[in-house]
Amino acid sequence: MKIVRVALDIPVDEPFDFRAPDVDVTVGSLVVVPFGKTSKVGVVVARSARSDVPAERLRDIERVVDDVPPLGSEELALARFCATYYQRGLGEVLAAALPPRLRQVRRRTLPGPIDPFTGDAGFEALNALTADQRAAISQVAAGFGSFHPVLLQGVTGSGKTEVYLHLIAETLRRGAQALLLVPEIGLTPQLEDLVRRRFPAALVITAHSHLNQGERAASWLATQSGAAQVTLGTRLAILMQFARLGLVVVDEEHDASYKQQEGVRYSARDVAVRRAQKLGVPIILGSATPSLESYDNVLRGRYTHAVLTSRAPASATLPSVRMIDSRADRPVEGLTHGLIAALRQRLERQEQSLVFINRRGFAPVLHCRACRWHSTCTRCSANLVVHLRLHHLRCHHCGHRESIPERCPECGGSDMAPVGQGTQRVEEALREALPAAVIARVDRDAALRRGALRETFRKVREGEIDVLVGTQILAKGHDYPRLTLVGVLDADGALFSADFRSSERLFALLTQVAGRAGRAARPGEVLIQTEFPTHPLYAAVARHDYARFAADALDERRIAEFPPFTHLAVLRAESKKEGEASIFLRQAARIGRRLSSRIEVFDPVAPPLARKAGFERSQLLVRARSRAALQPFLAQWKAELLAGRNRRVRWSLDVDPQEV
Repeated sequence: MKIVRVALDIPVDEPFDFRAPDVDVTVGSLVVVPFGKTSKVGVVVARSARSDVPAERLRDIERVVDDVPPLGSEELALARFCATYYQRGLGEVLAAALPPRLRQVRRRTLPGPIDPFTGDAGFEALNALTADQRAAISQVAAGFGSFHPVLLQGVTGSGKTEVYLHLIAETLRRGAQALLLVPEIGLTPQLEDLVRRRFPAALVITAHSHLNQGERAASWLATQSGAAQVTLGTRLAILMQFARLGLVVVDEEHDASYKQQEGVRYSARDVAVRRAQKLGVPIILGSATPSLESYDNVLRGRYTHAVLTSRAPASATLPSVRMIDSRADRPVEGLTHGLIAALRQRLERQEQSLVFINRRGFAPVLHCRACRWHSTCTRCSANLVVHLRLHHLRCHHCGHRESIPERCPECGGSDMAPVGQGTQRVEEALREALPAAVIARVDRDAALRRGALRETFRKVREGEIDVLVGTQILAKGHDYPRLTLVGVLDADGALFSADFRSSERLFALLTQVAGRAGRAARPGEVLIQTEFPTHPLYAAVARHDYARFAADALDERRIAEFPPFTHLAVLRAESKKEGEASIFLRQAARIGRRLSSRIEVFDPVAPPLARKAGFERSQLLVRARSRAALQPFLAQWKAELLAGRNRRVRWSLDVDPQEV
């Protein structure tokens, strides 16, 4: 009797046994199997001559999915690693690696196979390289054919992308494929256009969640077959199957967007390092502000360090950074007089400006002056954000929307006003202050229409826009030669966050957004509105001194026993019934402390968002000195928690969390 073990997209650790009586099924094949009263697509992960399941309970597979080639052994091994390390079922990981269309039992016909490209990719080396760029390329190229992790640290505008392109060209000349990961979908249009221009004869494909199902399936099949030479994608692309992957590049490797926050909570950066290690290929981790974990790996000699110290071209210099003391120059609608004056100067000189505030919407909250009522979400412990143009209040956590009330729901008064600033309100304030300026807003709301970001960025490049206002979508990867001024609003909140990563994130964000200014011959200036103009973090940003900031931050992490000096996991729980999640976590803490005295198990606490979408939430932190101690503990802990079978509480483990 032929038995196949099939991993299915359900939260269990072990695959399911099925009979395969009439066909010889290959490991890695996609198969349709009966499951309960329905059918599911799963992946064959093993074959056996016998099963521990009683014969009367075994069911036959329905069919093999014959238009998708089997997954390779390397991809299956990577999925097993992710399942073990991130404490998820193997079927869940494999489902995350497959496009939705390939997991459909009944679906449209897939696109036909594309023949692998074997000719010249036609790389156009347009720009003269700096000495730093040539040295960085040599450092990476020396490791071709072996696992060779390189942290490419370059100041903003130093030409890291040019280094990537030259190394991709070398990879293609060797007949291998290249993967270039970016943190945000918003970065892909400009980068995709650049890569296509520089490799006119190559098949370049994109992979991200905003593609439709047919496009995602076509991209996946093209990389699997080897037809796609360059894959440009977000975090999901690291789980795709490649025929002959020869180079992995992780751009903006420090970015928190590389950590998946739902389902299989994997770090695409860390999985990329693991994948490169197992394949024996070089990997480049690029950033102007590396994560402290990656920088610590350089200090410990685990990664090679390549540094780009100056901007390219040589005529471009780093921008000057100046603080505007908002205690003396009080902001009106979020804008100080000093910033408005600087914006007017740029308009007169026909230069472009960027105003950065990392909060979308018109205002964070609607407030009644009479009774102090303010707009809150009934399903989350969060405020409803005012979106004035659409005339509604919206929760940015659960998506709940409601119309803006004409009178206060609490006292019936009409003296209501939005409080605080979001991108929409700043946009309106800029239009009033600069009536002659062409202003464009770039945030998640403005980017909902397909192609909207690409069109906005085209207008900026061609000089049709004077002032950009937006969120962190604008902070990364964009290069506009005419942009000479960056104004930063409302950054102070992150200085006093309870999150141990907040200072690292703020330094990176300010450095990245500041780096949009002065990237060509015209000098750039950055103005940060703050009530704490002498704060050491702002001083480090002004000096462009990452090394000093990192040294101080690592000292703090060492004293506080936080990563990279320890390893963390968070057990998160939520329930519709108040208090039930906390009770579950207190029981979990007792179990964890019984299992090991080497692992610190902290008491449950409420997360920053204690209620979301109607669920009361709680979490507890565990800490270990080494991964070798943490991993077996988590596996045993998880098994005991599953045995408890508390179906009223939803819970999950988050290994190497970005937020605690």
